[in-house]
Amino acid sequence: MSAQTIDTTCPSAPGTVQDVAPVLPVASGDTFVPLVDGTSVRYANLDVAASAPALASVAARVSEVLPLYASVHRGAGYLSQVSTALYEASRQSIGAFVGARADDVTIVTRNTTDSLNLLAGCVPAQADGTPGRVLVLDVEHHANFLPWQRTGAATVLTGGATVAATLDAIEGELARTPYALLAVTGASNVTGESLPVADLVRLAHDAGARVLLDGAQLVPHRRFSLEATGVDYVAFSGHKTYAPFGAGALVGRRDWLDTGTPFLAGGGAVRNVRVDATTWHPAPARHEAGSPNVIGAVALAAACEALATVDPASLAEHEATLRARLVDGLDALEGVHVVHAWDDATDPVGVVTFVVEDHDPGLVAAYLSAEHGIGVRDGRFCAHPLLSRLGLDGGAIRASVGVGTAGEEVERLIGALASFVADGPRAQYAIVENLWTVVDDPRPVPAGSGLSGLFATAAAGFIAESAGCGPLPADG
Repeated sequence: MSAQTIDTTCPSAPGTVQDVAPVLPVASGDTFVPLVDGTSVRYANLDVAASAPALASVAARVSEVLPLYASVHRGAGYLSQVSTALYEASRQSIGAFVGARADDVTIVTRNTTDSLNLLAGCVPAQADGTPGRVLVLDVEHHANFLPWQRTGAATVLTGGATVAATLDAIEGELARTPYALLAVTGASNVTGESLPVADLVRLAHDAGARVLLDGAQLVPHRRFSLEATGVDYVAFSGHKTYAPFGAGALVGRRDWLDTGTPFLAGGGAVRNVRVDATTWHPAPARHEAGSPNVIGAVALAAACEALATVDPASLAEHEATLRARLVDGLDALEGVHVVHAWDDATDPVGVVTFVVEDHDPGLVAAYLSAEHGIGVRDGRFCAHPLLSRLGLDGGAIRASVGVGTAGEEVERLIGALASFVADGPRAQYAIVENLWTVVDDPRPVPAGSGLSGLFATAAAGFIAESAGCGPLPADG
């Protein structure tokens, strides 16, 4: 690869966000990536909704505590005592970040999916012993859909074209049938749009149901409080909250969690084990069997503490500015269409999904990466029911921003798409084993990575067969 680099800066023009700076520095902010023309460019990570880069302060905190890492909870050694204190202090910071009430419990999990599967085993059964009823919408990420579907007690409600129509449908369904839980996204991972939390809580509580908020896309982008909103449970992920070290959390009311089915059967979750019987701890230990992810918990706590220092208005303004420019810039391009779940949604987070007429989303994503150093997401985003309802079984493209995003990254995306629409890609692309790849891709892998080559995933069919989030295969 040539040592030459591309100058990604340009003078600001009216209507651009070229000079908008990140809110907080991220560890990968100065990472350069190779392009197919032999040059390199600063990486534009516009795939924050999938996994956000680590905050620089989180990376520093992890380096600080790694020498102190040891076994927790049952170790008498000094470092074990330190690690236990770090783990439990992290639990307190994580709960405080989402406004946990005095009697709430914070359970450290792997991610949002882990948290929601855990809660699915804790919803009380009905009087006849059948699983407690759960109401979900078709807009949900699979993490907030499949666990309830698997219990056999889920009712899936089709969202309306507007927020108002969707709220009316929820109210009507709650009036018709008694539900234990309303499980709903805090912000769509497809469009960034959301339903008003206050209305959801009112409707559910009036009907005797509790509210679970999938906070994976909301918590990293908006200040949220269980106590202030009345939401009963919130689940979120460290890897979307600028702490990608494998930890997440479920925070909420203790009673269901104290008596629900232990998430994993194993050491640390039990008070006493005999051959003929086992006595389980209450939450949180009840659901944290095995050696916990101490470093992941510390990282998530550090991210929560860093985000808590940011003025909420400044955070929202930064994201709204970037999102508005992204939507306006995309709308101005011929053949590019932004996707919406609700026509009247307000205050969306920084997630924008779009399609380019007559072009496979995987090809567009591969082009943005190979020729412009821009990372986006393509496919069906683990939200198949919503994409199907919107007529997007072939997938779409998603760009997402966060606290580490600079305005010039958004401008680069708009400019790159304008070039694609006008002239198409410069490099040659082909589908090899269902993957969009650059023909004779010259880009090297990072030195010292131990890799022998790149692995392309922007493709029709491939992810659908392996991870279930790509476009729908031709055979359905």
